[in-house]
Amino acid sequence: MRRPWIKILSSLIALLALFTALQLTAAPAKATTTYQIATDSTFPPFEFANSQNKYVGIDIDLLHAIAKDQGFKVNIKPTSFNAATQGVQSGQMDGVIAGMSITKEREATFDFSKAYFMSGVVMAAKPNGKITKLSQLRGKRVAVKTGTSGAQYAQSIHKKYGFKIVTFDESNDMYQDVLTGNSAACFEDSPVMKYAIRQGTKLKIYTKPALSGPYGFAVKKGHNQKLLRMFNNGLADLKANGEYARITKHYLGAKGSSDTTSDRTFLGLLKQNKGALLNGFEETIWLTIVAIFFATLFGVIVGLMGVVPSKFFNGVSTTLIYIFRGLPLLVLALFIYTGIPSLTGQKIPAFIAGIVTLTFNEGAYIAAFVKGGIHAVDDGQMEAARSLGLPFGKAMRRVILPQGIRIMIPSFINQFIITLKDTSILSIIGIIELTQTGKIIIARNLEGFKVWTIVAIIYLIVITLLTWLSNWVQRRVRL
Repeated sequence: MRRPWIKILSSLIALLALFTALQLTAAPAKATTTYQIATDSTFPPFEFANSQNKYVGIDIDLLHAIAKDQGFKVNIKPTSFNAATQGVQSGQMDGVIAGMSITKEREATFDFSKAYFMSGVVMAAKPNGKITKLSQLRGKRVAVKTGTSGAQYAQSIHKKYGFKIVTFDESNDMYQDVLTGNSAACFEDSPVMKYAIRQGTKLKIYTKPALSGPYGFAVKKGHNQKLLRMFNNGLADLKANGEYARITKHYLGAKGSSDTTSDRTFLGLLKQNKGALLNGFEETIWLTIVAIFFATLFGVIVGLMGVVPSKFFNGVSTTLIYIFRGLPLLVLALFIYTGIPSLTGQKIPAFIAGIVTLTFNEGAYIAAFVKGGIHAVDDGQMEAARSLGLPFGKAMRRVILPQGIRIMIPSFINQFIITLKDTSILSIIGIIELTQTGKIIIARNLEGFKVWTIVAIIYLIVITLLTWLSNWVQRRVRL
C-alpha cells in the first residue's frame, strides 16, 4: 500500500511544477508591432524619470517620436545598463537605447543603428581641488560607471597615468564617491556630466571631451532587423523635419530641462515623489507576499523531504538547500532572468523571474528551519506515536508537526522580514520596487542622501512593525 506521506509530497511537487510551467509560458500575447525596449533607468539627460514619474530624456523622446513616425509601438523597460544589454543578448528585450556607444567589441554582439548622437568623455573633480589634469591622478582612485564610455576610456589610460579604477552601477554613486573624497575624479560622458552639474552636483569638468564616439540603438546581432530599419528611417525623418533638433535642444540647451527649481528639502522631496514612492512600496509588499507564499510552499515540501524515512528524498532535500542557500541572490536573479532565456529562447517576465528567485532562495532557508523544527521535537514523541499503531504520516501530522510548528513560527516571520529586504536586490532586473524607485528619483534630482534617507525610513517602519509582530507571536507561542 502506498504510504500517505509519499502521496502528499507527490501532490505538492506536482502542484508546484504545474504552477511554474504555467507562469513561464503565460507571457501575454502582444501585437507584433509592439517592441520591448530596454533602457538605463539612471542616465540623464538621455533617460530618466521626471517629477511625474514618467520616463523622458533624449533617448526616450527620440524613440517615441521614431515609433510614431514609423507606425510601431514600444514598451520601455528601465533597468541598469548592464541588465539592459544582457536583456537584449538573452532575447528578453527586442532592443536597447541607453546612450550606448558604438564600439568594435559591441558590434560583435549587437547590430547598431546609424549614430543618433556624438559624445565624448570628460574628467570631473571637486572645484578648487588638487586634481585639475590627468597627470595628477597617479596613485589615486578614479570612479567610473559600469559599461560606459567613461569606464572604457579610464581602462585605456589607467596604466599611463597610474590610477586605480573603481566602478559603480549608478552615476550618482560615482559622483558621491568623488564628493566624499574616496575617489579623486570620475570619467563621464560630457552631456551627462554637464546635466549633473546643472542639477547642482558640486563637481567641475577639467578636460576636453576625449574618446569621441557615436551613440546607437542596438538589437541582438542578426535579430529584429525590421526594427533596426524602422529606427534608421525614423531618425532620418526626424532630422529632416527638425524634430531631432528640438528634442536635443530641449535637454542640452542653455535652459534645458532640469529639476533645479523644485523644493529639495526632505518634506519637499517626499511631497514631490510620494506617488512614485507609494507605487514602489506597493510593489515591494506585493513581491514579498507572493514570494513568501511560494517560498513557504517550496520550503515546507523540501523540508519534509528531509525528514521522511527515504534516503533519496533526504538527499534531494539536502542538495536543494545547499544549492539555493549557497548561490548569492543577485547571481540567482540574473541567471533566471537572463541566463535561462538565452538557453531556452523563452522570455521570462521580470516579475516572474523575481518571484522564482525569491522562492528558491528564501524557500531554501525555510526548508532548513522546517527540518530543524521537526528534528527539535524529541525522538521519543515519534517512537511513542508509532508504538500506539499510528502510521508515519499520521504520527507526523498529529504529533510531530504541531510541536514543530510552535518552534518554527517565529522563524517564519523573521523570514518574511528578510524577504522584504531581499526584494531590493531585484532592482537589478528592472523591477520597480522601492529601492529602484529611489534610484530613479535620484537620477532626476541627484539628492542621494535625502532620497535614500526617506527610503530607509520607509523600510525601517515596516520592518519595525513586523518585528513587533514577531515578538508578539513568540510570546503567544510560549503561553
